[in-house]
Amino acid sequence: MPRANEEIEALLQEYADLIAITGGDAFRARSYEKAARAIGGYHADVTKLDAKGFQEIPNVGKSIADKITEYLTTGQISVVEERRRSVPAGVRELMTIPMLGPKKAMLLYDELDIASVDQLLDAIHHERLRDLKGFGEKTEENLLHGISLMQKAGNRILLNAAMDSAEQIVAELSRIKGCEGCTYAGSLRRMRETIGDVDILVAAEKSAPFMEALAGLPYTAETIAHGDKKTSIRTTRGLQVDLRVLPPDSWGAGLQYFTGSKAHNIRTREIAVRHKLKLSEYGLFDVETGKKITSGTEEEIYERLGLPWIPPTLREDRGEIAAGLRGELPDLVTEKDIRGDLHTHTDLTDGLAPLEDMIAAAAACGYAYYAITDHAPDLAMQRMTREKMLAQRERVRALDRKHRGMRLLHGTELNIGPEGDVDWPADFLAGFDICVASIHSHFNQSRRALTRRLIRACENPYVAVIGHPTTRRIGKRPGIDADFDAVFEACARTGTALEINAHLERLDLGDEDILRAKRYGVKFAVDSDSHSTTHLPYMRYGVATAQRGWLTKDDIINTWTLTKLRAFLRPKP
Repeated sequence: MPRANEEIEALLQEYADLIAITGGDAFRARSYEKAARAIGGYHADVTKLDAKGFQEIPNVGKSIADKITEYLTTGQISVVEERRRSVPAGVRELMTIPMLGPKKAMLLYDELDIASVDQLLDAIHHERLRDLKGFGEKTEENLLHGISLMQKAGNRILLNAAMDSAEQIVAELSRIKGCEGCTYAGSLRRMRETIGDVDILVAAEKSAPFMEALAGLPYTAETIAHGDKKTSIRTTRGLQVDLRVLPPDSWGAGLQYFTGSKAHNIRTREIAVRHKLKLSEYGLFDVETGKKITSGTEEEIYERLGLPWIPPTLREDRGEIAAGLRGELPDLVTEKDIRGDLHTHTDLTDGLAPLEDMIAAAAACGYAYYAITDHAPDLAMQRMTREKMLAQRERVRALDRKHRGMRLLHGTELNIGPEGDVDWPADFLAGFDICVASIHSHFNQSRRALTRRLIRACENPYVAVIGHPTTRRIGKRPGIDADFDAVFEACARTGTALEINAHLERLDLGDEDILRAKRYGVKFAVDSDSHSTTHLPYMRYGVATAQRGWLTKDDIINTWTLTKLRAFLRPKP
């Protein structure tokens, strides 16, 4: 279940938005935004801290510490409740639309009396927004796209939120007497980027103890359905969880069936039919005799169908069945193959933890090497200077090998400007071990301009990795409209890696883009883009995304030895 840190983060961010909506002090709103981010990314659970401990969190002073105490004591923050009452509910609904900020939401309400998504859609279709200051045809397109993103997301949640809930439930049910197996299945096991509901499977002779336990968990808000074979609940966070209890001798067939995808299962059933067999969640049966042939493990199911075991992350009917029949399934990269993280931040810019803490946390991950890549100066709010960066470099060099022998790389995340230029000149870039370059602004340029911008960055001899290439924020911001086939071709030509950014709101590149880029011969870097020590474990989700893109460790530069990696990172001729 979500940590209290995340719940408080969401409340304080909402408060910052409400301050902005009601014309409050912009500096005050920004202070709450900073505090929200700091609390959400703080390594310690706030429920374990006292008032003094709250104020040790960056950007948290006495006033915000008091609000944390109030939330932990009462379950709410009174000033947030008061501010909510001062803002029409319709405006708060509009604020949930990606691409629409709080001030524009309030303007729509004040000027056009728009208080719902449906009313906004009607106004866009009748071109009523175009007379408002700050609105135009392009704004309408962006809002329509934002509404589409929101509607597609529906009640879907990010991968890690679903995983946290699933793993906690699996742990609880696994302790019950009679449990012979328990795991999550469905789209979560396939590690899709968003999850609609969570499927939990249990292997046991008796189902009642597990059904009762699920319904009785403290974070179960309601029981949607309760039966002998399936129980569905909704958690206090609104997530639906479906529990199925299978006979132990049907475990493998049930796991294969409920993992999906539906399209993958259709393919496996078609193969079964050709072999005069029937495949269901209970087993693989001979059609003529009705005799169960096998069902104990997934491996047995696939083997009897003439296939190797297919990793869940590949089960999307994207050629995995044919590849399996040919014996050509990839040896997928695993988290153990990752030797280091090449994109991370400290509190020198917008990170939340000091350099030493980030390095220690990375060493605890078992990495052989680790890169610090704080922002360059074109992100003005970070106030980066040459002097600050050089001072950090000295500290990095001094800490090299000091944590479990881990080697340190001093890098930077450059900003790809509107014309494809980057922050610093060549003579300064030459001093970095690694340069990641990313787009952070001007997302609405033309397709041609965005494509040219990325290609020019690839052609910069000092740029080794293009960070979060599409710039998308899942459910919040669409990817940029660039000709990515041309970008992939440029990356392959120039020897520039594309990042698979493991942050849960990004997972960028996504799996389909990875599949396309791989065909061009592009290399990749799976990075956490950590801004806190608590973000480093996101690597797990980046690796899963790489698996969904059929990548092996040879495709990923941060699985390589440091010697091989350094050769790749050298400036391009």
